[in-house]
Amino acid sequence: MLDKEPRLGLTYDDVVLVPAKSQILPSEVDMRTRLTRHIKINIPIISSAMDTVTESRLAIAIAREGGIGIIHRVLSPVDQATEVDRVKKSESGMILDPITISPDQTIRDAHALMAKYRISGIPVTKDKKLVGILTNRDLRFETRMDLKVSQIMKRDKLITAPEGTSLEKAREVLHEHRIEKLPVVNKDFELKGLITIKDIEKRIMYPNACKDGHGRLCVGAAVGVGPETEDRVAQLKKAGVDLIVVDTAHGHSQAVLDTVKMIKKRYPDIELIAGNIGTAEAAKDLLKAGVDAVKVGVGPGSICTTRIVSGAGMPQLTAIADCAKVLAGSGIPIIADGGIKYSGDITKALAAGASSVMLGGLLAGTEESPGDTELYQARTYKVYRGMGSIGAMERGGGDRYGQAGRPAQKLVPEGIEGRVPYKGKLSAVIYQLIGGVKSGMGYCGCRTISDLQQKATFIRQTVAGLRESHVHDVIITKEAPNYRMDWE
Repeated sequence: MLDKEPRLGLTYDDVVLVPAKSQILPSEVDMRTRLTRHIKINIPIISSAMDTVTESRLAIAIAREGGIGIIHRVLSPVDQATEVDRVKKSESGMILDPITISPDQTIRDAHALMAKYRISGIPVTKDKKLVGILTNRDLRFETRMDLKVSQIMKRDKLITAPEGTSLEKAREVLHEHRIEKLPVVNKDFELKGLITIKDIEKRIMYPNACKDGHGRLCVGAAVGVGPETEDRVAQLKKAGVDLIVVDTAHGHSQAVLDTVKMIKKRYPDIELIAGNIGTAEAAKDLLKAGVDAVKVGVGPGSICTTRIVSGAGMPQLTAIADCAKVLAGSGIPIIADGGIKYSGDITKALAAGASSVMLGGLLAGTEESPGDTELYQARTYKVYRGMGSIGAMERGGGDRYGQAGRPAQKLVPEGIEGRVPYKGKLSAVIYQLIGGVKSGMGYCGCRTISDLQQKATFIRQTVAGLRESHVHDVIITKEAPNYRMDWE
């Protein structure tokens, strides 16, 4: 009932940050932040749990840059757990549970394992003891697929390392013997781990990578509120997932609150994010339910039609600020999800109270995203669709919008299917986004995200002010890597 004047709701384009006296250069800005109550990330960027944005390939790429990817849930529990497993096994200080093969298995089995896990070598074990190693070089020209592994594996003069070997010592051994894989064994010659030259090289190549306590890349996964959720969480936990996201369009529902409580009761040590929400009341209820972070955003996404179709939602900047006020001092971070078109919007989201942002459209055009590549009017694009689109719902995402099990003709979509320009490697996109945020924090005189939240001030701008902010009165002849008018 409209019995009083509605309050004003603001979003990113409605405001601009006020520059302040600064002694901080962009190169001096610290981008580290808290993703959840107990997990820290090195850049405040998370990739969205969408089927055209995040699977294992993009999750690996963003974790190497210091962020984290959330594997979408429009997969079977087994397939989603496999995607998580691929991220966890992609690199490590020492692989604690390496993929192994029995000497009695066939070369065909070895090829299948190497293809499934994208690895180039497999330790051969029998009764947990190391008996050999099989590499790509052993299989390269082998056509007899029914041969047993024991017939071609390397077993003589196996080079191994004892438990407790440092990475520095392992690198010396790898170099001395000109090998790429070093099995780690105990005194009974039982396999306890695997150190590879690639993992050592990656530690040098990606010094800012987001890793767990075992040196593995961090990754999250989304779940819903349906009957399969408990089994899905169990499989993800077994695969080594670092956090779970209870991912729905309306996070302030009883089903979400009950699911959060169920997961926390069964797995009290798991880091749990829930959303999406847009109000202070929702943040309070999720806090009481036991979440470790909340995801804010009802309808701001570029491919989302929730506000138009349903009439409900909340302008994103106001939603972030409202939730930040009630969560202040609780230790529960906010993830701003949706509506970000430029790097400056990330700075605004952080200043309003978010600890990190979740990106979909800005990452969907990268080489590593799973969306199909298309050629349109002589330009390359990648397919990008909302999880509320007909296509995503038909694939199994309907329960996110409370429409699980409906036939296609009865679905009421809250998203569209489209395309975004191809942008190349994710690392280049992240570099520009983080560079823009650092620049904004430098203008505000803030070294850390915490400083930005405490010191930054906003000013509202008119439509004319926004127009002035954009490129105007000129024809762009050379596109900048961090600015495109067609992003609007």
